[in-house]
Amino acid sequence: MQKKIPHHPASAISDYFALACTKLLRFIADTFFAGRYGHRAVVLETIAGVPGMVGGTLQHLKSLRRMKSDDGWIRTLLDEAENERMHLMTFIEIAKPNAFERFLIILAQGIFYNLFFILYLISSKTAHRLVGYFEEEAVFSYTEYLKGVNEGKYEDIPAPKIAIDYWHLKEDARLSDVIIAVRNDEMNHRDVNHSFANQIN
Repeated sequence: MQKKIPHHPASAISDYFALACTKLLRFIADTFFAGRYGHRAVVLETIAGVPGMVGGTLQHLKSLRRMKSDDGWIRTLLDEAENERMHLMTFIEIAKPNAFERFLIILAQGIFYNLFFILYLISSKTAHRLVGYFEEEAVFSYTEYLKGVNEGKYEDIPAPKIAIDYWHLKEDARLSDVIIAVRNDEMNHRDVNHSFANQIN
């Protein structure tokens, strides 16, 4: 069983860089979306679906070049990308993003994909640490979202069919059940990416 990593304390310069980038993006998300967690999730899950695909692709090419096994990294990263995409599909059903938010999705994805691709080429260790910190913030955000739902601040609407099918939830599942399932996914991504970063010299 993999060890849980609620927070990885920064020690190296690359860790501090990754943490600073994460805090900056957190500030931007808080400024733009405040307590609108459903809409925040739509934009951020678009970004969250990028690292796994970039990492999986580059690890695939690395394995081909070196003619060595990837030790399961490629499948893990591509599964992460697919999982994050399903988060996005779910929250689109919940938040119903408007035209401006859909534009933000396109813009954020285009910018982040290229920056993360370059970062992964320069330092895959820093890239995985960055994702680990991203996921720490995601766990915190979904915990706050769940708290708001439980306190009645946000309506605990019925879970969309796509979420019920994907996470095998009960037919009468609610938004709170979806948030718990998504948060559990983010915890796993957090631990995996911090673990990957720790394995890279």
